[in-house]
Amino acid sequence: MRKDIKRRLPVIEKPSGRDLSYMEDYFYHSPSVMVAVDEQFHVHDLNPSATTRLGFSLEEARTLSCRDVLKCRNLNGTLLCGTSNCPLVRVLQGGETISSDEMFLGARPEASTQYSVNGGPARMGERSGAVFVAHDLSALKVANQVRANFVSMVSHELRTPLNSVHGFIDLLMQGHMGPLTDEQRKYLGYAQEGVQQLMTIVEDILFMTRSDSGQFEIKPQKVNSRVLAKQVVTSLKLQALKAAVILDKDIPASAPFLYADPQRMQQVLNNLVTNAIKFTPPHGTVTIRVRPHPQQKNMVLFSVIDTGDGIPPEDQPHVFERFYQSNHAMQSKMGGYGLGLSIARLIVEQHGGEIYFESVPQKGTTFYFTAPLYTGQDEQ
Repeated sequence: MRKDIKRRLPVIEKPSGRDLSYMEDYFYHSPSVMVAVDEQFHVHDLNPSATTRLGFSLEEARTLSCRDVLKCRNLNGTLLCGTSNCPLVRVLQGGETISSDEMFLGARPEASTQYSVNGGPARMGERSGAVFVAHDLSALKVANQVRANFVSMVSHELRTPLNSVHGFIDLLMQGHMGPLTDEQRKYLGYAQEGVQQLMTIVEDILFMTRSDSGQFEIKPQKVNSRVLAKQVVTSLKLQALKAAVILDKDIPASAPFLYADPQRMQQVLNNLVTNAIKFTPPHGTVTIRVRPHPQQKNMVLFSVIDTGDGIPPEDQPHVFERFYQSNHAMQSKMGGYGLGLSIARLIVEQHGGEIYFESVPQKGTTFYFTAPLYTGQDEQ
């Protein structure tokens, strides 16, 4: 196997006429943990930062295997040493280059920390090996938690006055403060729409903050997929009417039941259909379709089909990224803040499903997602 390893690793010779001594200076002065490991899984070298953070002197580490020094674990705390997910195995046997993989390093409990790890193959004389550069994420995690707490606090503080404004506008429009002229009712309607948009943004930000802090949970139960789709169509009928888009559903009478969180599944459909309406021109069609999954017998397949302009090829790899905003003219016209699809993906994946799409420019886009089929065995 080691002969195979040597054959796979690229032989990179030092460029002639170039002084690379500054790389040695970087190795010794870098604040990042830098570790060189040979093909025998023994520690070959540590930089001073690694000796400080991992708690081993260079002389001591050289007598040990990488498992005794690094003890790589994934974010769930599962030991990676001796598995196909071990970073060293991936580099030496799989020929991979590791980039920004997050994991815990440190065999000694007091030195165990979460790192972002980069790594690649290296030659150590006649032997093959790998070099890892690990950046401590503990300070970043603290900063992210502070930011999340701040966002959550601000969102909660915004929620109360927005609810008040929404409620008072609703009272005005219902005539509790006296009759309204058509023009007054029109402008109050605009204000109500704006407040509703702000409330949606606040709720979405709170949702993502809870998810990032591990507070997001689903409450699955038996759900009628036909009723679920009908609720979404009803709630978005006015939006479709204003956009002059036909909103339809294609669901058989014997539609399958789901074992899912009904509120969250409705949120997924709502986000997908809202997006489809926004990007479908007048007189176009948006259709919700539900079918038993043709390959996965324990899943239900949802489709949201539109006859819009399609997603530009350059944007397709990024559609599920948070806050992603396309530079495409249609996206600029429609606006949005780029959380709807990332929230949909999060909810679907929490249910054990997957979400994906197919898009043809000028012909339309279809978003698909799967959800667990109700079998009766999971009912509490």
